Amino acid sequence: MAPRTRAMLRICNGGFEGMCYEITAEETLIGRNPTTDITLLDEGISREHAIVLYDETDDAYTVEDLQSTNGTKVNGKRVRSSVLADGDEVQIGQTRFAFSLGEPD
Repeated sequence: MAPRTRAMLRICNGGFEGMCYEITAEETLIGRNPTTDITLLDEGISREHAIVLYDETDDAYTVEDLQSTNGTKVNGKRVRSSVLADGDEVQIGQTRFAFSLGEPD
């Protein structure tokens, strides 16, 4: 089994700018609900807004919109599902994240 490439989401705007989240699980839920893995205090975000999925076979990360009201954008384009590449910008509500890939564990 190949080592997993490390992935991070870093907030690029707002009051929590600079805050980083390492993506370590197979599924990382993003939303306003306190039970989500990444909880955002943003009125434009659904309780369970989007999920980042890790595919072990391809060593790849995908963001999927969970039929949210305001949608999920990758590099400014609204997506339902998108494979993430190093340097992509993911926007959920008003919150913008920079997605980055690091060295494998």
